[in-house]
Amino acid sequence: MEIIELARAIRQRDPARPTWVEAITCYAGLHAVLMHRLAHALYRARLRTLARIVSHTSRFITGIEIHPGARIGRRLFIDHGMGVVIGETAEVGDDVLIYHGVTLGGLTLEGTGTPGKRHPTIGHGVAIGAGAQVLGPITVGDGARIGANAVVSRPVPPGETVVGIPARPPQEHRVMPARPAPGRSPGYGLGETPCDPVGEEIAVLRAEVATLRAELAELRRQATQLPAAE
Repeated sequence: MEIIELARAIRQRDPARPTWVEAITCYAGLHAVLMHRLAHALYRARLRTLARIVSHTSRFITGIEIHPGARIGRRLFIDHGMGVVIGETAEVGDDVLIYHGVTLGGLTLEGTGTPGKRHPTIGHGVAIGAGAQVLGPITVGDGARIGANAVVSRPVPPGETVVGIPARPPQEHRVMPARPAPGRSPGYGLGETPCDPVGEEIAVLRAEVATLRAELAELRRQATQLPAAE
């Protein structure tokens, strides 16, 4: 039964180590996925209004909004869950971890009411940190990690870690492990090494200012060596 599979995934992945009863009765993410299964079946049967009623009821109960048209894989773990939004044409693979406040959204109104693809495709084993926004018909590769509050609007390669606004790897051309280090959680934007995108940009600006100062000093030195005009 899927409820057992979801509960097992929660018990394995949540550091709180809930009991079976807790996992089944106290985790909104589990309830949201189960209710989505019903809503999605109704959606595919073209009972769109009834599907939206089930989806809306699920949002009222769990605080998680999953459009009935979204395709959700197995063992999805939505931790905490409040404020999660998953759009109509989004696709989520197996064993994905999503924290609270995440949006799998679109960047355009094109395709409304049609099969047009507007939302992201999330690969297997992806972890998406709290508050992250994954936008547009992009693909996030298997095992990728998205840090907290990142804004992702470009494809993410398999196994890559991206953070910041706009989202990019903490160190250029560096592929990070698909799993977080012990004691670290991608839900709060902590990778293998500290990363401060704003600090990095400030460091670049400081380096440019230092270079300009050196060039200006050299120009002044050369100017003082020029012969005086007669």
